[in-house]
Amino acid sequence: QVQLVESGGGLVQPGGSLRLSCVATGLSFSRYDMGWYRQIPGNQRELVARIVGGGAPTYGDSVKGRFTMSRDSAKNTVYLEMNSLKPEDTAVYYCNAKWPMWNKDYWGQGTQVTVSS
Repeated sequence: QVQLVESGGGLVQPGGSLRLSCVATGLSFSRYDMGWYRQIPGNQRELVARIVGGGAPTYGDSVKGRFTMSRDSAKNTVYLEMNSLKPEDTAVYYCNAKWPMWNKDYWGQGTQVTVSS
């Protein structure tokens, strides 16, 4: 059974930092494209960052230069380092694992990030 478990969310002041983690179990981690998405209630889910295959991370325009995604294949884990956080970064952040060739697409349960003074 595939599971993606996110952690690291919480309340942080504007300008602060958080590090999200996502541990993947039950899948062949190296075969999957991994991504972070976020969603505000009433809005569509938005791409934050992703790593396709063994390539470099790509980022949504609103987080470029502030967020860094990394991948540790030894731990089946992806991370999202978030710096210079803004109130508009407040959302539920979701981890995603996708294997397009076999139409596999999995989501974590999400972790809340709130940026507020």
